[in-house]
Amino acid sequence: MREIATGVAEAFGCRVETLFKSDYPPLINHPHETALCIEVLRELLGEEQVITNGKPTMAAEDFAHMLEHKPGCYVFIGNGEGAHRGIGHGSGPCVLHNASFDFNDDILPIGATYWVRLAETWFSEATLKQPLVQQR
Repeated sequence: MREIATGVAEAFGCRVETLFKSDYPPLINHPHETALCIEVLRELLGEEQVITNGKPTMAAEDFAHMLEHKPGCYVFIGNGEGAHRGIGHGSGPCVLHNASFDFNDDILPIGATYWVRLAETWFSEATLKQPLVQQR
């Protein structure tokens, strides 16, 4: 980026200064929480529906800041292949932050069930490790 900016500036007889400021840390899932999320997803959807070897992305995500303070896991719930998309949105799948993105309402029950089961599993595990309420 610096090389390109410098070259363009020189072509117009100007000078340029560049400063790269990284406002987002890398988003790194914690191993235990990731295993827990995978376990719940596999129980809910079946082994064949859970992709655990996805390619890393260069997207910036606020959740990375949270993971610096608390252990957790960032997961994606697929939106389908595009059959749900309304008229004027084109065909095929479409990712978030795209003008043709159309949320697949059919996945709402899957997403809601996932979060409930994840919470139940986490609380069950936490209860086994340490009582949530001190007994007297």
